[in-house]
Amino acid sequence: MQVVSISSLKGGVGKTSVTTGLASAALAAGIPTLVVDLDPHADASTALGVAADGKAEIARMLKSPRRTPLSDNVVSSSWVRRAASLEGRGQRKLDVAFGGSLSSVYDRPDLGRRDLKRLSTVLEGVEGYDLVLIDCPPSLNGLTRMAWGASNRVLLVAEPGLFSVAGTERTMRAIQLFRQESATKLAPAGIIANRVRQSSTEHAYRLEEMKQMFGPLLLTPNIPELANWQQIQGAAHAVHHWPGDAARTTAALYDELLDAVMKQNREFRSRSAR
Repeated sequence: MQVVSISSLKGGVGKTSVTTGLASAALAAGIPTLVVDLDPHADASTALGVAADGKAEIARMLKSPRRTPLSDNVVSSSWVRRAASLEGRGQRKLDVAFGGSLSSVYDRPDLGRRDLKRLSTVLEGVEGYDLVLIDCPPSLNGLTRMAWGASNRVLLVAEPGLFSVAGTERTMRAIQLFRQESATKLAPAGIIANRVRQSSTEHAYRLEEMKQMFGPLLLTPNIPELANWQQIQGAAHAVHHWPGDAARTTAALYDELLDAVMKQNREFRSRSAR
């Protein structure tokens, strides 16, 4: 099971959009996937069409991981039913440990080591998934560090702008420090350049700067700015199920990115085994 945290220390770069885009690609590929929504805003849960149905949100699982097991509280995304109706395929699995404002209790900078292991405890023994995507809040407080401690890899999201690129560099340094202190097997899964405007000279300049700074960690392809992305998320649709050429093109890009992330994870696990 690959556990990937999707992070950015700068808000507004489309981190949740990347999480849901990769979840859409995983659903289309038939990869059994769990999305853990650690962001107290719970935007990923909304976009994935989650209905609580009496289940406990992730904060309650973190509070009592033994008494509130994840397996009893995950909720299937509404995307699964839509995929079955549109594609005529069953046996697809996209579950969500849905988020909520209660998780903000853990999003503080002074979280102790015992608390930082709460998500790892929640995920212990979980079966039936090949991929876990953790949508982190845009900060380096307790929730993000909790996610990193439970993950194999960290996938960073950045826009090709000055402040976002600087934030990505800070995040890379934070990952290195966290590895030394708490999680020696953690590594970056790569960097996704999101909301790229092909016509922007500034974006072209910053993309070239990112290539020089991060080398092969900058994954391809880039994700272009999609005018109706907010509409897709507001309708709780997977991008793979949205009509139109722009959505189909974006869906294909997420297929490529998911392949790149999964390939890096396999290579990392193979090196670790040796």
